[in-house]
Amino acid sequence: MSDDNLENDDVFGSEILDLEAFNQLLSMDDEGDEDHEFSRDIVDNYFDQARGTFSDMDKAFAAKDLGKLSSLGHFLKGSSATIGIKKVQECCKHIQYLGKLQGANGEGVVEAEEALRLIWLEMAKGKEEYQKAEEFLRFFYEADPGDEDEDDDDDDED
Repeated sequence: MSDDNLENDDVFGSEILDLEAFNQLLSMDDEGDEDHEFSRDIVDNYFDQARGTFSDMDKAFAAKDLGKLSSLGHFLKGSSATIGIKKVQECCKHIQYLGKLQGANGEGVVEAEEALRLIWLEMAKGKEEYQKAEEFLRFFYEADPGDEDEDDDDDDED
């Protein structure tokens, strides 16, 4: 295993990431690419996609659109699994089931109002877990979470 891969004893990373899935993503980077350009692009796209999906979930929740919430949960669950962001994946799985008026683990039946209440809680937890994952991954890729545009032209002063 290369030094760039996360080790299984990385406690913080293993709390946030499915390390096997994330290491598979890292293995797709070109050999010797210390910037991890390929995986970084995938992760950056995930960040944009997740923020947009959470925003769409907020709108669907306001409209009490359980079908849309289920669909969005399914979509973000898959994207999160690709990166290995396991806690967001888990919350989205629960949203997917609850949107179908099933229990959070896909078993049993829940009433619409109870499903919405539980979806609200899962959305809050999912957003919180997303923030942790974004902070961790931006740290991993050595990017500043508040600086999406890299304007480092201040070095021109002689």
